[in-house]
Order: sequence, then C-alpha cells, then structure tokens
Amino acid sequence: MTIENPLFQPIQLGPLALQNRIVMAPMTRTFSPGNVPNDMVVEYYARRAENEVGLIITEGTTVGHKAANGYSRVPFMHGEKALAGWKKVVDAVHAKGGKIAPQLWHVGAVRKEGIEPDASVPGYSPSGLFKPGKENGVAMTQEDINDVVEAFAQAAADAKEIGFDAIEIHGAHGYLIDQFFWDGSNQRTDAYGGDLPARTKFAVEIITAIRQRVGDDFPIIFRFSQWKQQDYAARLAETPEALKTFLMPLVDAGVDIFHCSTRRFWETEFEGSDMNLAGWTKALTGKPVITVGSVGLDSSFIDEEGASMSMSGKAGAEAGSIQQLSDRVGNNEFELVAVGRALLQDPEWVVKVKHNRLSELQDYSKESLMQLV
Repeated sequence: MTIENPLFQPIQLGPLALQNRIVMAPMTRTFSPGNVPNDMVVEYYARRAENEVGLIITEGTTVGHKAANGYSRVPFMHGEKALAGWKKVVDAVHAKGGKIAPQLWHVGAVRKEGIEPDASVPGYSPSGLFKPGKENGVAMTQEDINDVVEAFAQAAADAKEIGFDAIEIHGAHGYLIDQFFWDGSNQRTDAYGGDLPARTKFAVEIITAIRQRVGDDFPIIFRFSQWKQQDYAARLAETPEALKTFLMPLVDAGVDIFHCSTRRFWETEFEGSDMNLAGWTKALTGKPVITVGSVGLDSSFIDEEGASMSMSGKAGAEAGSIQQLSDRVGNNEFELVAVGRALLQDPEWVVKVKHNRLSELQDYSKESLMQLV
C-alpha cells in the first residue's frame, strides 16, 4: 500500500474535510463509570486520531430519555458531567489532527429493568416488542415519541456546542429507531406504522428536529442495517426499489451521509449486481456512504454493541480485503470505509496499512474487548 492508494486520499464532504477514507466504526466499550467519559476514554480516542483515522465515530452515547440506556457504564450525551467529559475527548482528538462524531443512541426494547440510571424504568418501543412473539417493556405513546425526538435533537445540539465535527444517528441493529423500521417489532396502526415508508416517520421526525437545531452546515450521518440483533436474516428491503422508498424520506429530512451496516462488506445486496448495501445506497440516493463489515478480519463478527461474535479466539489481521476496498473506493462505489475490531485491537492499524507494514498488524483477539488499548 502507498499513500497514492484511494483509501488514503483526502475528501471533502460538505463542511467535513477528512484526511483519508478510513472511519473508526462505533463500538460499545462500557468503560465510563457513572456514564461519564474519563481520561482513559480520552486517551483511547486520541490514540486513533494520532494514528491518522480519518473520522472517529464514537461508541454509542445515549440521549437524554429515561429509557435510552441499555448497558452499564455506557457514556451519556446529556448532563453537565458527561458533556464535560466528551469535551475533553473532542479537544484531544482535534489536538491530534482528527475529526470526531458521536453516535446518538436509544436502545428501545433492548433495555431491561435494572439498568441505570433508573432501574425501575422499562424498555420503550413502538409496540412493546423485542421481536415477534417476545414482549418487553411498553409501547410508546405520542408523548413518549415527542420526548425521544426532543432528546435526540438536544443531544445533537449539545454535541455541536462542545465541538464535535458531525453526529451519527444510530438507526441500525434492532435498537429503537430500527424497531420502528422493522415490521417484526412495529405493529402500530397509527401514522408510525404500516408500510416501510410509513415506518420511517419516527426517524424522519428525529432527523428533521436535529437539522432544525444544528443548522444546514453540520453533517448528519445516519446508520442503518438490514440485519437485526434479534434476527440476523431480517431485511427491511428485498429489492432496490423498496430500499429507495425507505431511504428517500431520510434524505429529504436532512441526512448527509449514510453508514450502511453489514456483517461482511464483500457480500452483494441484491441479485444481479456486485454492489453491497453501501453501493446501492449511494446509487439510489446520490449521497456519500460508509461501508463496513469485517474489514481487516478474516472471520465474520457482529460489528459492535457487545453482541456475541461467531468467531472464537483470534482472527487473522491480514489485509487481504484491503486491496478490494481500495479498488472499490477508487471506482466510487463508496466514499468511506469503517474499520471496527481491527482498529479496536490496533490503534496503529491505519498507518501500518498505509505504509505497507502489514506484517506488523496485530491479530484481533476478543481479549482486547476487556481493556481500552
């Protein structure tokens, strides 16, 4: 690999200027006691910026709704202490020449009673379903929906205020926004239910509210997936035409960049085309896209959120897939490539690949989840 490689060319996406095409994928770490990012978290992100990650997307940070959180020691994006902690992260990343966006998150029906901050609060979701046939928590009223929309908008405004370069909305993997998208968890008969375009209404309201609060010059990234943690085989759209009916309301509401989550980036999305989900999303919307899924690993894994991985022990970190990614970026199938666990394992992954130091790449080991490297 050389610096002439398309992966290492700079790109300007609206107001967002990136030094290369590599994105750090959001990965839940649960190293924030009291739900506040501490100095270890500051150093963790600063190390990636120092080692030339183009854009860091943080671990999921929960918005200010009582049922947003589903895990212990996950950082909040609300409250004076948490925002002060994130300000330290932002300043450290910028000092190293990096760019950073928080992932804004509400877990929905994944939440169970007993989780902080108020253990008595149940999960909130479109229909009180974790998945078909499995109830959990409560179905959201219109007031609940309005409260969550406002929580996302406030979190985005706060993120901009403390210096983040963009925000990402977590609309994937079977969490709250995705629970509205998926007919397996959304059985509503009001305006938030129905066919796929109708099921985008909740997300559209969130995007619209955020855009109103942050203005036109602040990038909104939206992450979505076909698969769900409740059902890896689930699909929102079976055809390109259906995918377009899903994506265009989100575009019209104000999404700037789509982060298209797949478990394996090399898998094609629809028959008759070699394009993956990111490629199709760009082709259908004209918007810049991020591809993701097992980059730098030779085994499939769930890209984040602490879900169980299908791999055990170590997976080879050889960059055999990197040339394919480079070629596809060069062919404009997608603009950006998100790297998850390979970058979690090795903060220097980007510079090692850039300078062809592939023999120095560290094998991914699940033990790395137990610490902030």
